[in-house]
Amino acid sequence: MSAASTVLRVLAASLVASLTVTGCQALEETGRVIGRGDLVNDLAARLDGAHELTYSADYQLSGDRSVSIAQSRDPVRTAYTYPGGKISVTAEAATTCRTTGRPVCTLTLPPTPANRPSVAVFSEAEKQGMITPPAVMGLLTAAALDPDAVIEETDTSLAGHPATCVDVRSAEVTPFTACVTVEGVLGSFTGQVDGEPTELALRAIRQSVDEAAFDLPPGAGVDDRRPAR
Repeated sequence: MSAASTVLRVLAASLVASLTVTGCQALEETGRVIGRGDLVNDLAARLDGAHELTYSADYQLSGDRSVSIAQSRDPVRTAYTYPGGKISVTAEAATTCRTTGRPVCTLTLPPTPANRPSVAVFSEAEKQGMITPPAVMGLLTAAALDPDAVIEETDTSLAGHPATCVDVRSAEVTPFTACVTVEGVLGSFTGQVDGEPTELALRAIRQSVDEAAFDLPPGAGVDDRRPAR
């Protein structure tokens, strides 16, 4: 089962899980005991809380490739730029662009609410090896639902920002390591996306966005599939 499939399956259960999972997991190296429900609530709340921020984040992928996330709260907009493509979600449209060769962008109706796009919106980015915050939330939830999961927690700093990292080994998902900053920004990920190994590491965070991050690529063809108004 792919990471994306696992995420889609567990997201619907995440709210119930966060309220009802009460089992404890002993951390192998430190001997500390952590409630899986507490872990999911804390990291999921951080990632979810990042929807309330305006920020730009630059990341390094394996193979010397780069990706970025731009998010604005006023107005509510999110844009992911990755090798070969770009995805933006605004109140007007969900736009997926292919930038290999002549750019082509497909416009569809935006998700509702616009500030909570589902993992399905970002599936194209994940095909290119970019793990997304909603996917990480789902993977953590899936691991928490596994009573035999081994979850190790450490603290670190990424791009000058304190972060919490978890190393997860679970029968429900392939092993992965993920870090989340104190602000709730995804800091790093090492694991698999759609069955392919991937590494993502935060390089920089800015508390502002460039308006161009939400524009269509220059010269892009447009396939507008939204119903006529």
